[in-house]
Amino acid sequence: MTPRKNEQSPAFNYHDFDLVKGLALRFPGTEEGVSHAGTPSVTVRGKLMCRLHDSGAFIPIRLDFALRDDYLERYPDVFHLPEHFRNYPYVCLWVHCRDKALLAEVLEHSWRGLAGRKQLKEFDSARA
Repeated sequence: MTPRKNEQSPAFNYHDFDLVKGLALRFPGTEEGVSHAGTPSVTVRGKLMCRLHDSGAFIPIRLDFALRDDYLERYPDVFHLPEHFRNYPYVCLWVHCRDKALLAEVLEHSWRGLAGRKQLKEFDSARA
């Protein structure tokens, strides 16, 4: 995912997404992809789960509104919500967050919101 010759380098650092991507790809049916402006992303059943924002400063993660508001309230130093995300089911994670347990928790909620019934059943059965 590096720029081709004669292309401008992106404003973001691909490595800022590595931890989130690695954790997200552990869930069944997740796929690595490329999103807006060539940013790395993870999808579930063709739907965006998370990606590195074009600015490189944060990672939007799909979450339902109630969960989003809960995480914003409990972890104001980790999550934020730019104005243009207010009407969409996403919470924005600052790239400096390295709390693996918190990231895995948020990503599981995101994945559960996008996964199919069969994926959920198989995942839960394997964990039991």
